[in-house]
Amino acid sequence: MIPTTPLSFIQNLNSPEIIMIAAVILLFFGAKRLPELCRSVGKSMGEFKRAKADIESDIRSAMDTESDTVRSPAQKPKTSEPS
Repeated sequence: MIPTTPLSFIQNLNSPEIIMIAAVILLFFGAKRLPELCRSVGKSMGEFKRAKADIESDIRSAMDTESDTVRSPAQKPKTSEPS
């Protein structure tokens, strides 16, 4: 059995299928609402990318902080040496 992913059908889309999907979207939303819809999708994608970058940077900084504390040598207690 061939394993499938939820988006594996996208590989088989050709020009006629893409045109048909665009026509259906145009019929559902109309010509006036289509630019607004695309704009909101673009804003959502940008917001998602920013949130993803923020989370990645938080994780990286936490990993760097933790690796710095693990790598630092343990400080030995000072003992007075006889002179």
